[in-house]
Amino acid sequence: MKSINEHIDMLCPQSDDPEDILQFRQSAMPDTSQLKEAVDLIKTIMFPGYFGHWRVSADNLRSHIGVDLERLTELLTRQIGDCISHFSELCKGLKSDCAPELTERLIDTIPEIKRLLCMDIKAVFDGDPAAKSHDEVLFCYPGIQAMINYRIAHSLLQLGIPVMPRIITEMAHSATGIDIHPGAQIGESFSIDHGTGVVIGETCIIGRNVRLYQGVTLGARSFTLDEHGLPIDMPRHPIIEDNVIIYSNSTILGRITIGHDSIIGGNVWQVHSVPPYSRIQQRRAMSVSFIDGAGI
Repeated sequence: MKSINEHIDMLCPQSDDPEDILQFRQSAMPDTSQLKEAVDLIKTIMFPGYFGHWRVSADNLRSHIGVDLERLTELLTRQIGDCISHFSELCKGLKSDCAPELTERLIDTIPEIKRLLCMDIKAVFDGDPAAKSHDEVLFCYPGIQAMINYRIAHSLLQLGIPVMPRIITEMAHSATGIDIHPGAQIGESFSIDHGTGVVIGETCIIGRNVRLYQGVTLGARSFTLDEHGLPIDMPRHPIIEDNVIIYSNSTILGRITIGHDSIIGGNVWQVHSVPPYSRIQQRRAMSVSFIDGAGI
Protein backbone atom coordinates (compact mmCIF):
# COMPACT_ATOMS: atom_id res chain seq x y z
CA MET A 1 0.00 0.00 0.00
CA LYS A 2 1.12 3.54 -0.72
CA SER A 3 1.93 5.83 2.16
CA ILE A 4 0.04 9.06 2.76
CA ASN A 5 3.06 11.02 1.48
CA GLU A 6 3.05 9.03 -1.76
CA HIS A 7 -0.64 9.86 -2.26
CA ILE A 8 0.12 13.51 -1.57
CA ASP A 9 2.91 13.44 -4.17
CA MET A 10 0.51 11.96 -6.71
CA LEU A 11 -2.23 14.49 -6.02
CA CYS A 12 -0.24 17.70 -5.68
CA PRO A 13 -0.49 19.73 -8.92
CA GLN A 14 2.65 19.73 -11.05
CA SER A 15 3.24 23.13 -12.63
CA ASP A 16 5.18 21.60 -15.53
CA ASP A 17 2.49 19.06 -16.49
CA PRO A 18 1.45 20.00 -20.08
CA GLU A 19 -1.79 18.02 -19.79
CA ASP A 20 -3.01 19.89 -16.70
CA ILE A 21 -5.44 22.40 -18.18
CA LEU A 22 -6.35 23.73 -14.71
CA GLN A 23 -3.05 24.97 -13.33
CA PHE A 24 -2.76 25.47 -9.58
CA ARG A 25 -2.75 29.16 -8.64
CA GLN A 26 -2.03 30.65 -5.26
CA SER A 27 -4.53 33.49 -5.74
CA ALA A 28 -7.99 33.03 -4.27
CA MET A 29 -10.99 32.16 -6.42
CA PRO A 30 -14.23 34.11 -6.02
CA ASP A 31 -16.26 32.68 -3.14
CA THR A 32 -19.67 31.55 -4.41
CA SER A 33 -21.27 31.77 -0.97
CA GLN A 34 -20.17 35.39 -0.59
CA LEU A 35 -21.32 36.19 -4.12
CA LYS A 36 -24.74 34.76 -3.26
CA GLU A 37 -24.81 36.96 -0.16
CA ALA A 38 -23.90 39.97 -2.31
CA VAL A 39 -26.75 39.21 -4.74
CA ASP A 40 -29.18 38.80 -1.83
CA LEU A 41 -28.02 42.14 -0.40
CA ILE A 42 -28.60 43.89 -3.72
CA LYS A 43 -32.12 42.40 -3.81
CA THR A 44 -32.72 43.64 -0.26
CA ILE A 45 -31.45 47.12 -1.13
CA MET A 46 -33.58 47.33 -4.29
CA PHE A 47 -36.72 45.87 -2.73
CA PRO A 48 -36.63 46.57 1.03
CA GLY A 49 -39.39 44.83 2.89
CA TYR A 50 -39.63 42.18 0.18
CA PHE A 51 -36.26 40.55 0.82
CA GLY A 52 -34.00 40.48 3.88
CA HIS A 53 -34.46 39.43 7.48
CA TRP A 54 -35.44 42.71 9.13
CA ARG A 55 -38.81 44.22 9.73
CA VAL A 56 -38.37 47.45 7.79
CA SER A 57 -40.37 50.59 8.48
CA ALA A 58 -40.27 54.16 7.22
CA ASP A 59 -38.42 55.09 10.41
CA ASN A 60 -35.54 52.65 10.00
CA LEU A 61 -35.39 52.20 6.21
CA ARG A 62 -32.39 54.49 5.63
CA SER A 63 -30.49 52.84 8.47
CA HIS A 64 -31.07 49.34 7.10
CA ILE A 65 -30.07 50.33 3.57
CA GLY A 66 -26.91 51.94 4.95
CA VAL A 67 -25.94 48.79 6.86
CA ASP A 68 -26.60 46.66 3.76
CA LEU A 69 -24.54 48.97 1.55
CA GLU A 70 -21.58 48.78 3.93
CA ARG A 71 -21.67 44.97 3.94
CA LEU A 72 -22.17 44.87 0.16
CA THR A 73 -19.18 47.15 -0.37
CA GLU A 74 -17.04 44.91 1.81
CA LEU A 75 -18.11 41.73 0.01
CA LEU A 76 -17.82 43.06 -3.54
CA THR A 77 -14.45 44.73 -2.97
CA ARG A 78 -12.97 41.45 -1.77
CA GLN A 79 -14.62 39.30 -4.44
CA ILE A 80 -13.80 41.62 -7.33
CA GLY A 81 -10.20 41.89 -6.13
CA ASP A 82 -9.87 38.10 -5.89
CA CYS A 83 -11.45 37.67 -9.31
CA ILE A 84 -9.07 40.12 -10.97
CA SER A 85 -6.05 38.50 -9.29
CA HIS A 86 -7.06 34.95 -10.21
CA PHE A 87 -8.20 35.68 -13.77
CA SER A 88 -5.68 38.40 -14.57
CA GLU A 89 -5.27 37.20 -18.17
CA LEU A 90 -8.97 37.93 -18.80
CA CYS A 91 -9.06 41.36 -17.19
CA LYS A 92 -7.78 43.57 -20.03
CA GLY A 93 -5.52 45.76 -17.91
CA LEU A 94 -7.56 45.78 -14.69
CA LYS A 95 -5.58 45.44 -11.47
CA SER A 96 -6.81 44.15 -8.13
CA ASP A 97 -6.34 47.60 -6.59
CA CYS A 98 -9.16 48.80 -8.91
CA ALA A 99 -11.63 46.74 -6.87
CA PRO A 100 -12.88 49.59 -4.61
CA GLU A 101 -13.56 51.83 -7.64
CA LEU A 102 -15.29 49.03 -9.55
CA THR A 103 -17.41 48.24 -6.50
CA GLU A 104 -18.52 51.86 -6.26
CA ARG A 105 -19.34 51.93 -9.96
CA LEU A 106 -21.47 48.79 -9.64
CA ILE A 107 -23.34 50.21 -6.66
CA ASP A 108 -23.99 53.34 -8.72
CA THR A 109 -25.89 51.14 -11.23
CA ILE A 110 -28.31 49.69 -8.65
CA PRO A 111 -31.04 52.34 -9.20
CA GLU A 112 -31.00 51.63 -12.96
CA ILE A 113 -31.06 47.87 -12.36
CA LYS A 114 -34.10 48.38 -10.12
CA ARG A 115 -35.83 50.53 -12.75
CA LEU A 116 -35.33 47.86 -15.42
CA LEU A 117 -36.52 45.09 -13.10
CA CYS A 118 -39.66 47.04 -12.18
CA MET A 119 -40.44 47.33 -15.90
CA ASP A 120 -39.84 43.58 -16.28
CA ILE A 121 -42.21 42.88 -13.37
CA LYS A 122 -44.88 45.11 -14.90
CA ALA A 123 -44.49 43.38 -18.29
CA VAL A 124 -44.96 39.96 -16.69
CA PHE A 125 -47.99 41.13 -14.71
CA ASP A 126 -49.61 42.81 -17.71
CA GLY A 127 -49.10 39.72 -19.87
CA ASP A 128 -50.28 36.99 -17.50
CA PRO A 129 -53.88 36.93 -16.25
CA ALA A 130 -52.84 34.32 -13.66
CA ALA A 131 -50.71 36.94 -11.88
CA LYS A 132 -52.79 38.60 -9.15
CA SER A 133 -50.31 41.27 -8.03
CA HIS A 134 -46.89 42.73 -8.75
CA ASP A 135 -45.75 41.34 -5.40
CA GLU A 136 -46.66 37.82 -6.54
CA VAL A 137 -44.62 38.27 -9.71
CA LEU A 138 -41.57 39.43 -7.74
CA PHE A 139 -41.81 36.61 -5.19
CA CYS A 140 -42.98 33.68 -7.28
CA TYR A 141 -42.05 33.98 -10.96
CA PRO A 142 -38.81 32.19 -11.93
CA GLY A 143 -38.35 34.49 -14.93
CA ILE A 144 -38.00 37.47 -12.59
CA GLN A 145 -35.58 35.60 -10.34
CA ALA A 146 -33.44 34.86 -13.40
CA MET A 147 -33.65 38.47 -14.59
CA ILE A 148 -32.54 39.84 -11.21
CA ASN A 149 -29.34 37.81 -11.42
CA TYR A 150 -28.91 38.57 -15.12
CA ARG A 151 -29.22 42.34 -14.74
CA ILE A 152 -26.73 42.37 -11.84
CA ALA A 153 -24.33 40.11 -13.75
CA HIS A 154 -24.63 42.15 -16.95
CA SER A 155 -23.67 45.31 -15.06
CA LEU A 156 -20.61 43.53 -13.65
CA LEU A 157 -19.62 42.33 -17.12
CA GLN A 158 -19.90 45.86 -18.50
CA LEU A 159 -17.28 46.90 -15.95
CA GLY A 160 -14.88 44.36 -17.47
CA ILE A 161 -15.01 41.90 -14.58
CA PRO A 162 -14.69 38.29 -15.83
CA VAL A 163 -16.18 35.01 -14.53
CA MET A 164 -18.09 36.56 -11.59
CA PRO A 165 -21.00 37.52 -13.88
CA ARG A 166 -21.22 33.95 -15.14
CA ILE A 167 -21.20 32.57 -11.60
CA ILE A 168 -24.14 34.84 -10.73
CA THR A 169 -26.25 33.87 -13.74
CA GLU A 170 -25.50 30.20 -13.17
CA MET A 171 -26.89 30.55 -9.64
CA ALA A 172 -30.20 31.52 -11.21
CA HIS A 173 -29.85 28.80 -13.87
CA SER A 174 -29.53 26.16 -11.16
CA ALA A 175 -32.52 27.53 -9.25
CA THR A 176 -34.91 28.22 -12.16
CA GLY A 177 -33.79 26.21 -15.19
CA ILE A 178 -33.43 29.49 -17.13
CA ASP A 179 -30.00 29.98 -18.74
CA ILE A 180 -29.22 33.62 -19.61
CA HIS A 181 -25.64 34.49 -20.50
CA PRO A 182 -24.57 37.76 -18.82
CA GLY A 183 -23.22 39.01 -22.15
CA ALA A 184 -26.67 39.07 -23.78
CA GLN A 185 -28.20 42.52 -24.29
CA ILE A 186 -31.83 42.60 -23.11
CA GLY A 187 -34.04 45.67 -23.36
CA GLU A 188 -36.79 47.04 -21.15
CA SER A 189 -40.05 45.28 -20.27
CA PHE A 190 -38.73 41.78 -20.93
CA SER A 191 -40.76 38.80 -19.75
CA ILE A 192 -40.32 35.06 -19.55
CA ASP A 193 -43.50 33.09 -18.85
CA HIS A 194 -43.10 29.75 -17.03
CA GLY A 195 -39.44 29.80 -17.97
CA THR A 196 -38.10 26.27 -17.61
CA GLY A 197 -35.63 25.45 -20.37
CA VAL A 198 -35.19 28.97 -21.78
CA VAL A 199 -31.68 29.56 -23.18
CA ILE A 200 -30.38 32.99 -24.22
CA GLY A 201 -26.88 33.01 -25.72
CA GLU A 202 -23.97 35.36 -25.13
CA THR A 203 -24.31 37.61 -28.18
CA CYS A 204 -28.11 37.83 -28.30
CA ILE A 205 -29.61 41.29 -28.69
CA ILE A 206 -33.20 41.55 -27.46
CA GLY A 207 -35.28 44.68 -27.86
CA ARG A 208 -38.08 46.15 -25.77
CA ASN A 209 -41.36 44.44 -24.85
CA VAL A 210 -40.22 40.94 -25.84
CA ARG A 211 -41.94 37.89 -24.36
CA LEU A 212 -40.56 34.33 -24.31
CA TYR A 213 -42.30 31.17 -23.20
CA GLN A 214 -40.81 28.00 -21.73
CA GLY A 215 -38.30 25.99 -23.72
CA VAL A 216 -37.28 28.79 -26.11
CA THR A 217 -33.68 28.65 -27.31
CA LEU A 218 -31.91 31.68 -28.76
CA GLY A 219 -28.72 29.93 -29.75
CA ALA A 220 -25.86 29.66 -32.22
CA ARG A 221 -25.71 27.41 -35.28
CA SER A 222 -21.93 27.19 -35.47
CA PHE A 223 -18.79 29.17 -34.68
CA THR A 224 -15.48 29.86 -36.37
CA LEU A 225 -12.17 28.67 -34.92
CA ASP A 226 -8.85 30.52 -35.03
CA GLU A 227 -5.49 29.00 -36.01
CA HIS A 228 -5.16 27.53 -32.52
CA GLY A 229 -8.52 25.80 -32.69
CA LEU A 230 -10.19 28.24 -30.29
CA PRO A 231 -13.57 29.88 -30.97
CA ILE A 232 -13.38 33.40 -32.42
CA ASP A 233 -15.38 35.91 -30.43
CA MET A 234 -17.98 37.17 -32.89
CA PRO A 235 -21.77 37.65 -32.99
CA ARG A 236 -23.43 34.27 -33.43
CA HIS A 237 -26.84 34.54 -31.71
CA PRO A 238 -30.15 36.06 -32.87
CA ILE A 239 -31.31 39.66 -32.80
CA ILE A 240 -34.88 39.90 -31.52
CA GLU A 241 -36.41 43.30 -32.26
CA ASP A 242 -39.08 45.13 -30.23
CA ASN A 243 -42.53 43.72 -29.45
CA VAL A 244 -41.79 40.10 -30.42
CA ILE A 245 -43.50 37.06 -28.88
CA ILE A 246 -41.85 33.63 -29.11
CA TYR A 247 -43.98 30.70 -27.97
CA SER A 248 -42.89 27.54 -26.21
CA ASN A 249 -40.15 25.19 -27.39
CA SER A 250 -39.17 27.25 -30.42
CA THR A 251 -35.52 27.28 -31.46
CA ILE A 252 -33.99 30.32 -33.17
CA LEU A 253 -30.39 29.86 -34.22
CA GLY A 254 -27.61 31.94 -35.72
CA ARG A 255 -27.08 35.66 -36.29
CA ILE A 256 -30.50 36.22 -37.78
CA THR A 257 -33.03 38.96 -37.10
CA ILE A 258 -36.61 38.48 -35.99
CA GLY A 259 -38.29 41.71 -37.11
CA HIS A 260 -40.27 43.84 -34.70
CA ASP A 261 -43.89 43.01 -33.88
CA SER A 262 -43.46 39.42 -35.06
CA ILE A 263 -44.93 36.27 -33.50
CA ILE A 264 -43.06 32.96 -33.58
CA GLY A 265 -45.38 30.03 -32.86
CA GLY A 266 -44.59 27.02 -30.72
CA ASN A 267 -42.13 24.30 -31.76
CA VAL A 268 -40.70 26.34 -34.63
CA TRP A 269 -37.14 25.77 -35.91
CA GLN A 270 -35.98 29.14 -37.31
CA VAL A 271 -32.59 29.71 -38.96
CA HIS A 272 -33.45 32.57 -41.35
CA SER A 273 -34.31 36.20 -40.68
CA VAL A 274 -37.93 37.30 -40.91
CA PRO A 275 -39.24 40.85 -41.58
CA PRO A 276 -41.31 42.91 -39.14
CA TYR A 277 -44.92 41.82 -38.47
CA SER A 278 -44.18 38.21 -39.46
CA ARG A 279 -46.30 35.29 -38.25
CA ILE A 280 -44.29 32.06 -38.22
CA GLN A 281 -46.01 28.77 -37.44
CA GLN A 282 -44.99 25.15 -37.38
CA ARG A 283 -45.70 23.35 -40.64
CA ARG A 284 -48.82 21.22 -40.70
CA ALA A 285 -48.18 17.73 -39.35
CA MET A 286 -48.15 14.89 -41.89
CA SER A 287 -49.76 11.52 -41.23
CA VAL A 288 -47.83 8.58 -42.71
CA SER A 289 -48.86 4.95 -42.30
CA PHE A 290 -46.51 1.99 -42.51
CA ILE A 291 -48.25 -1.18 -43.72
CA ASP A 292 -46.41 -4.40 -44.40
CA GLY A 293 -43.07 -2.61 -44.23
CA ALA A 294 -43.97 0.09 -46.77
CA GLY A 295 -41.98 3.27 -46.26
CA ILE A 296 -39.37 1.64 -44.05
